[in-house]
Amino acid sequence: MSVFFSYIFLGLTLAAPIGPINAAQLDRGIKSGFWHAWLVGVGAMVADGLYMLLVYLGVVHFLSAPLVKTFLWLFGFFVLVYIGIESVKGAANTITVRSQRKEQPMIKSFLSGFFMSLCNPLTILFWLGIYGSIVAKTADSQSIEQLWLYSLAIFIGVSLWDVTMAGMASVFRKYLSNRMLTIISIASGFSLIIFGIYFGWEGIKALLAFGHP
Repeated sequence: MSVFFSYIFLGLTLAAPIGPINAAQLDRGIKSGFWHAWLVGVGAMVADGLYMLLVYLGVVHFLSAPLVKTFLWLFGFFVLVYIGIESVKGAANTITVRSQRKEQPMIKSFLSGFFMSLCNPLTILFWLGIYGSIVAKTADSQSIEQLWLYSLAIFIGVSLWDVTMAGMASVFRKYLSNRMLTIISIASGFSLIIFGIYFGWEGIKALLAFGHP
């Protein structure tokens, strides 16, 4: 049982570092509440689960191909910059009297988290390194059932962090002033743009590398 909890903790530590998903959750939670922030995280978890499955099936190496990674970097750049600009533009307008605010469709929150995680090549390398080593270690010494149990524990840890981030954003939304919420939302939007620029830069470097083998 202690091993199971150690994998839950691993899931928590994998989800906790500040990145585009956390920034998007904070922004969406401040604007639209707990459920929207939670769905951003759920979308990211679905993408993570897809990559975990590909690692398990042994086909993730296709996604590590330079051409595929370049496409993901550049597509991720467009996704993050678009979401970031929309966030900054909408911050001052959406954080007003809550009763007058029109809620966005929940599916939009889910899809934003899903595509941000899906288009992140670091997610591929991340799961290839972390989960790939777990698959290799478990396959050598334990059963497939144990592997699925450990995978479940990782997902429990990730989902706990997802709920934590959604709760934090909901608390901020409830107790902070509109001005402070606007500042946080704009900062979250700019952080998404910065992550997007980083993705774009990596994509450009990958493109240039094709011409210099």
